[in-house]
Amino acid sequence: MKVYKFALLGALLLLLAASSGCSKLRARDQLNKGVTAFTNSQFQSATLHFKNAVALDPTLLNARLYLATAYKLQYIPGGESPENAKIAQQAIDAFEDVLKTDPNNTTAIASVGEMYYNMRKFEKAKDYQRHWVQVEPNNPVPYYWLGMLDWAIVFPRTQQLRKDLKIEFPKDPKNPSSLPPFPEKARAQLEDQNGALVKEGVEVLEKAIQLKPNDSNAMAYLNLMYRQKADLEPDAAAREADYKQADDWVDKSIAVRKAGGT
Repeated sequence: MKVYKFALLGALLLLLAASSGCSKLRARDQLNKGVTAFTNSQFQSATLHFKNAVALDPTLLNARLYLATAYKLQYIPGGESPENAKIAQQAIDAFEDVLKTDPNNTTAIASVGEMYYNMRKFEKAKDYQRHWVQVEPNNPVPYYWLGMLDWAIVFPRTQQLRKDLKIEFPKDPKNPSSLPPFPEKARAQLEDQNGALVKEGVEVLEKAIQLKPNDSNAMAYLNLMYRQKADLEPDAAAREADYKQADDWVDKSIAVRKAGGT
């Protein structure tokens, strides 16, 4: 009787192993079909194949990444329809699913950060860029993203305050230093709101350039951030020095582009 039970158990284990192997093969077949559809920009069809692959083999990380990316590419940045919001959440959830298995997966980290940026949820986007910095401290890209996000937060505040106070832009937009300074009370208010973000923005963009010296995009944003810094200066000389720094970064950015840099 014992021999019979062991034989039955062995047969059952062999059957389970064969079934598992079959599922993994079917999962890879679905993954390959999904990749083909994905390559042909048939994202809805690709999504179905990737979902099938994940269901057949939950350990297939590439299928999870492809599924998340397929959702992401169906999202329309800035679109406010319920369907678009649903797709955005599906993409985020799918990338988060990857991060549960592989917490330091930079593709998933960067993608969620980009999704939140496109949804204009800048503080959440920054959380993922900070995570990316922790994983790859010598990669210039997340530092650039952090600087860009800081600027995206502070710039509208500055513009709104300027609009509220009816501070007009200069007639010559190429000479922003001709903008009159904010009244002291408004300047102090703006410094409370933006000061820490401007400081961080300058630091991370300088770090991005340190790691990638020919990054003209980081230089362009550093120019913009120094102009934000100028609006916070209580001293006229410091204000002009910031504008000088901004102009210098514009010149460097243009020079890098002319030299064929990025």
